[in-house]
Amino acid sequence: MRATSPVIVGRDEEIGLLSSALDAVRRRSGRALFFVGEAGIGKSRLVGECAYRAYGLGMPVLRGRATSTGLVVPFRPLVEALSSRFRAAGTPTDPELAPYHPALARLVPEWRQEASPGYPETVVELAEALLRLLSVLGRESGCTILLEDLHDSDTETIAVVEYVIDNLADLPILLLGTLRPEAGAALDLVRSAERRQAAGVRELKPLGDDQMRVLTGACLEAAPEEIPQVVHQRLAERAGGNPYLVEVLLADLLDTGQLRQAEGGWEAADDPGGPVPSGIVRSWARRLDRLDEPVRELLLAAATLGGQFSVTVLQTVTGFEDRALFTHLRSAVEAGVIAPDGAAPDRYAFRHSLTAEALISSLAPAERASLARRAAGAVERSGQPLDEDGQQLVASLHLAAGNRAGAALRFAEAGRRMLASGAHGSAVVLLERACPLAADADRAAISESLAVAKAEGGDLDAALELADALPPVPARTEAADRRGEIHIKIAWVAVMAERAADAARQIEAARALLGEEPAPGRRAALGVADAHLALLPGQEHRCPSETERAAREAAEIAEAEGLPVVACQAWQLLALLLRESGFDAADACLERMLALSTDHDLPVWRVEALVRLGANAFMRTGDASRLRSARAAAIELGALLLTQTVDGLLAMNAVLCARWDEAQEIIDRSLEASARVGNHSAHRYLLLSSATMAAHRGRRRDMDRSLAAFKRAGGEQSLLVPHQLGLCKAIGALLEEDRERALEKLDAVLAWERDHPSYFYLSGSYGLRPLLRVLTGAADGAEFAAVRASPGAQLAWNGQFLELAEAVLLGREGDRSGAARLVASFDARATPFPLARHLGLRLVADAARTDGWGEPVAWLRRAEEFFYGVGVQPVASACRAALRQAGASVTQHRGGWDRIPLSLRTSGVTPREYEVFVLLPERPGNQQIARQLSISPRTVEKHMASLLSKTGRADRSALCEFAAECAVEVEPA
Repeated sequence: MRATSPVIVGRDEEIGLLSSALDAVRRRSGRALFFVGEAGIGKSRLVGECAYRAYGLGMPVLRGRATSTGLVVPFRPLVEALSSRFRAAGTPTDPELAPYHPALARLVPEWRQEASPGYPETVVELAEALLRLLSVLGRESGCTILLEDLHDSDTETIAVVEYVIDNLADLPILLLGTLRPEAGAALDLVRSAERRQAAGVRELKPLGDDQMRVLTGACLEAAPEEIPQVVHQRLAERAGGNPYLVEVLLADLLDTGQLRQAEGGWEAADDPGGPVPSGIVRSWARRLDRLDEPVRELLLAAATLGGQFSVTVLQTVTGFEDRALFTHLRSAVEAGVIAPDGAAPDRYAFRHSLTAEALISSLAPAERASLARRAAGAVERSGQPLDEDGQQLVASLHLAAGNRAGAALRFAEAGRRMLASGAHGSAVVLLERACPLAADADRAAISESLAVAKAEGGDLDAALELADALPPVPARTEAADRRGEIHIKIAWVAVMAERAADAARQIEAARALLGEEPAPGRRAALGVADAHLALLPGQEHRCPSETERAAREAAEIAEAEGLPVVACQAWQLLALLLRESGFDAADACLERMLALSTDHDLPVWRVEALVRLGANAFMRTGDASRLRSARAAAIELGALLLTQTVDGLLAMNAVLCARWDEAQEIIDRSLEASARVGNHSAHRYLLLSSATMAAHRGRRRDMDRSLAAFKRAGGEQSLLVPHQLGLCKAIGALLEEDRERALEKLDAVLAWERDHPSYFYLSGSYGLRPLLRVLTGAADGAEFAAVRASPGAQLAWNGQFLELAEAVLLGREGDRSGAARLVASFDARATPFPLARHLGLRLVADAARTDGWGEPVAWLRRAEEFFYGVGVQPVASACRAALRQAGASVTQHRGGWDRIPLSLRTSGVTPREYEVFVLLPERPGNQQIARQLSISPRTVEKHMASLLSKTGRADRSALCEFAAECAVEVEPA
């Protein structure tokens, strides 16, 4: 007979916390809450209460539980949670989630598309996808995700939970988790979140005596005072305030007749504690004794498999036929011992994790070991292939049977499979579990796999320490070949992390083991890692042709040896190196990389090739269509980090093409997400795109703000420094009519590029700088010809400026028709880049007027109209001043009142005064303002005096502070 309380007793404060958290989530204030307590203390009852209340508020509820079998199953609670919601509801159709479907399909198998190749999402990518999903689900009334028994969870789930905790503050999400107070990653996470006030933590204490009385009465549907005092006393002694143990002990008293309901109420035997077992283990042993022998045998076998078990595996172990098996399962369910697992139709679970533990503990140690040995043998003899879960199950059974070495081999095999699937955290757990169990002959190989798992999982320091501690092996042996491969893999991780010294040390260790003539495949992998190492900052300068030759040899060997990943690594490197020879050669390498990755079903490398081909096409032509196709491929694959990388390139393309709204939309879409997931390179590029957009719009304050964020993100120690100086700051200086400062920035670019290998050509060295030097007379035809012959001259952004530089040189030499022809070619070529097009016309107009060629007045009119329209007043004013000097009429834009904020317009501030006002946050002097607006200092003084009077400010400092407070942005018409 069951004795279960229909109500929760003694947890009013915890229920109040749940109610407050649910109310906060409805106001879009995310909450993370954890209940910590021993088994049976009531954590699951509180989770059920939370689910009930959330459903009542119309919230979507997702509920999952970690496995209590001891198996390491990546993302098990999350898979169950999402399946509980979407198994019947189907795939969500919100377009915001489209980029995240492939990543989420790892958690919801029904969402997988068979035609789409697999992609090993990083834990961070999957965590961001889950966060977006929960945010969308909670858009209307909030969303609740309930994760139970996190102490049994895998490291990947813990990492996802940590990410969600750290990023849900402003999202309509409640995360409720439960765990036991056992040392481990889950408890460490919860304590850390509590210390930094990112989560609320509540420890569930045992019930007091009065609460125990109420609970007993609720179980028996009677008032507490109707229960015999001796029963209360015995329950208090044995249950220790644990609600689950109260229910189990009550059920035992009822089953044995020591507590019964009579006409006058509940009656107890004279001494209900006498014949009753003194502990919960003996209590379960007695309950087992009352079951039929086959049911008892089935339950003991099931308990050997863990708190949850597969019917198929149980049948293999017990040998029962289908009919007998399901008859006995039904009897066990009716006895209240087990229940079907709602998360999987083939699985059952014990009603409580303590139940399985108690059943096993009821056996003598020798009997337990014998039962585990028979179960392991039955599974191994079944002939069924063992997946990762099966390997772990057999390993656990071997361990229970005392076969430590056998258990180690099974744990290690499961760990290696996890490593191959990209579940690095789970791989580390399993391999660490295997190491101390392994026989001496097996331990080194397991440690090698563990070192790779730690390196690829992000713990490079631990991997290096472990690799250093490996026992030596003789050089040029099979063991040395295996060890050399380990060092090469760790070296590749170190190269990608830009840890040159560590990479070099691993490469040297591999060389020492493999000898002077390693196997071709090993030589190729070693050559690729070494060639990539040569490009890292701080390395000794190597001849580019030597690096190129090594990379090409590695590519050819890798293809011949059937190593497509190594071949893709080599072709990717060659594509970068061969930019020095021209972009046709670089694209040929990428096309080969694309063909290889497609033929060998390497989806990540295929998208990498598409991204790089798209980036090259965008730089060569200004057309981003191929880059957009690459982004679509990355989204289809579920490669969120690659998608963010492409977004950075697309944002910069939109900036250069003066599509401000599109650029801002892309930046908003990926900037915060890239920071959350730790995609540092993409995040820096997006920040630089934002700064460059501000510079190209003449917004110094916004540029400085974005560049400050760029610096905080490590941008000034990255390869983006030339772009920061040239594409951003130099253009910004030109839009402030400060050519001297622009040239200083471009000279700094050239100096940086002399000291650092650089294969990126949009920094100005191959276009804008030559033009400015030609205009100042500092560059002659020979210098120009050298730049013209470089690979960077092939790029559309650079080529437009080079055509203008050549036109100036021809005009200076008296070839007026040749100069005019080049400007006409420039005008057509620069069509994709409106800002550069009009800036170029502005820059060469003075030279054309001086040397008597072209149509400088028409060019100045076009430039003035453009820059006035986009709100870049210094250039617009300079164009007007140049037109006056040329004796041409000047269009007066007296209708610019709409640019002035209402508060200033009603004070009588004029458009010309406002042009001065928007420059004041930078506190410039009158001479500087005059230079930027191409007016006289005396005119500036008049405008300043008028502004002081009209705004009521006491002095210039107060006026500048007022202008900064306004922070007015002049929007383009």
